[in-house]
Amino acid sequence: MLRLFVALTPPPIVRAELAALARPLAGVRWTPPENLHLTLRFIGATPPEIVERYRTVLERVQVEPFILPVGNVGVFPTRGSAKVLWAGVGPGHTRLYQLRKQVDEALLSVQPSLDVGHFHPHFTLGRLDSSTGAKSLAQFLAQHAKFEAPPFRVSSFHLLASEPAAGQSPAYRVIQSFALAR
Repeated sequence: MLRLFVALTPPPIVRAELAALARPLAGVRWTPPENLHLTLRFIGATPPEIVERYRTVLERVQVEPFILPVGNVGVFPTRGSAKVLWAGVGPGHTRLYQLRKQVDEALLSVQPSLDVGHFHPHFTLGRLDSSTGAKSLAQFLAQHAKFEAPPFRVSSFHLLASEPAAGQSPAYRVIQSFALAR
């Protein structure tokens, strides 16, 4: 079984800006720079025979390339104990939502029971545990409230596999990249 997801990967300059936010902060497990991405759809455990079907339907996705802003920081959930520290995409871009919709429709044609719930586009900067102090987290959020990285051109998306690594962050492997319409 492969653990799959569909994502956008930022260019190196944007990854560097996102990774530069990682500072000593108790209870935060920072995302390695090479793993920074924006998930369009988490698929989950997938039998190998289904992967080719996903590849075929994702090739049909047709959205014009677009420029994606990167800015602001926040946490999920917004109520209770925060678990995820993220950087957002501001208001995003209309085509980002078109891309997400077409990806969902393509995947649902293969797997009708796939959960296609809420979409809050973001880059996961880190995961928080119970030792993360509310005061230090609030200070981090205030310090980076005006964070912006360079906007970047989205001209492709990727089907990725998450491969666990004992005691480390998972490694992500590109199964296939898909160019947006030209």
